[in-house]
Amino acid sequence: MYGPKESEQRQTPRPVGQGRGARAAADFVVGSDGTAAVAEKSPLARLGQLGRVGVDDVLTWLRDGIGWIIGAIIVCLVGALLYAVVTPPRYTVYTDILIDPSNLNVVRDDVFTSNPQRDAQLLEVESKLRILTSRNVLSRVIDKLDLTNDPEFVKPGLLAPLWNLISPAEVARDNRLAVMRALSERVDARREERSFVVVMRFWAEEPEKAVTISNAIVDAFEAELFQSSAESAGRVVKNLNNRLDELRRNVTEAEQRVEDFRRSKGLQLNNGEPVSARLSSELNTQVLDAQQRFIQAETRYRQMSAAIAERRTTSAAIFDSATMVSLRAQLNQLQQQIGSIRATFGTRHPQMVTALSEQQAIEAALAREARRILDGARAEFERERSNLATLRGKASDEKSNVFSDNEEQVQLRDLQRDARAKAALYETHLARTQQIGERQQIDTSNVRVISRPLPPKARSWPPRTLILLGAAAFLGLFLGIAIALARGAWRYLRDPRLAAA
Repeated sequence: MYGPKESEQRQTPRPVGQGRGARAAADFVVGSDGTAAVAEKSPLARLGQLGRVGVDDVLTWLRDGIGWIIGAIIVCLVGALLYAVVTPPRYTVYTDILIDPSNLNVVRDDVFTSNPQRDAQLLEVESKLRILTSRNVLSRVIDKLDLTNDPEFVKPGLLAPLWNLISPAEVARDNRLAVMRALSERVDARREERSFVVVMRFWAEEPEKAVTISNAIVDAFEAELFQSSAESAGRVVKNLNNRLDELRRNVTEAEQRVEDFRRSKGLQLNNGEPVSARLSSELNTQVLDAQQRFIQAETRYRQMSAAIAERRTTSAAIFDSATMVSLRAQLNQLQQQIGSIRATFGTRHPQMVTALSEQQAIEAALAREARRILDGARAEFERERSNLATLRGKASDEKSNVFSDNEEQVQLRDLQRDARAKAALYETHLARTQQIGERQQIDTSNVRVISRPLPPKARSWPPRTLILLGAAAFLGLFLGIAIALARGAWRYLRDPRLAAA
């Protein structure tokens, strides 16, 4: 039926891929009888032949692997659907917190100072941000909400009841660690760029629970900051109290030295001034007064003596007693009578003789009264002179005491300065201790929640079922195509003739 030429063509194998742009995919060997056969090579040795694969071959592989593609899509869809059903939902809430590095200036000269430099303020905010997610804060939340008994955070295993009977304390401790680990994985906080605002994110399986735990974390964070500052202030107060005991003893000893020195030297103070100085001042005043009285007494005595010596007792005003006034009045009246008698009867009249005799008697009385007054003035003069001498002696003695007391007062003032300095230091530490003690009761941390968490309307994970199924279908398509191409390439590398078929 066939001619020689046709039978020869049928006996010669054609390489795969000759049609529609395909290239040869096998090597041929000519035998001793003149026929050609395909050379046998391992699949790894034929990796270089993949460059000869054409579009027709790829389409063929995809057509042959359509079942794998559909199967992969179905498997991914089923897996996504199971994941959406089995995976518990996550509801994420966000809380915005303003952490001002400058604390509230409630107490002047607070024990905690704020640094105005921006880098230091950012470090302060970052440190407080770390406290927000610390184990101390999370431990407060666990205790407050009793999360160790929350099934969401404590997944009971099959052997949990048995372990509870054997070692309940160890199990409770393990539950606490598990809850702590779960909380630390669910909470996250970060600081917004170029601001002191911190955004805290937390998720739970229920929206209301997410909001509750998020608020509890913020409350625990504020309580932890207050406790931290209170404990720091408490340590300062404790150290100051230890120092106060020593300062109190120093003040007592210094004041005791002052009193002992004053007692041993007999120093008496009045309004901070030695009594001897005050007595000396008073004696000097008395001396001046006595000296003034002595001068007045001496002047009066000398004037009286001169008046008596000059026979001016009747006219001298220095003699100012009542008797002298009366005698002078009688003498003046008698002189008027004598003048009248002389003018009427003459100088030899008996009345004139009687009047002159009375005049002599009155003048003698005036002389005796002047002598008596002079004796009194002399006695007063002597008394004032003696008093002045006595006061001068006392003032001189007291002045020597003042000099001695002044020398001792120098030492006393030195001891008093030391006592005052120690007392001022003690009072400063005491006031500072009381101030810091009151500071323990005041929360000066400037932390404010500017955006409270709200219950989310939709879950954050897993995504919606439709989106999850779409992604699963795309993934299944990709995997199915990859499997089909890998299967076709493997068959091609094993036997190009099977791939051609």
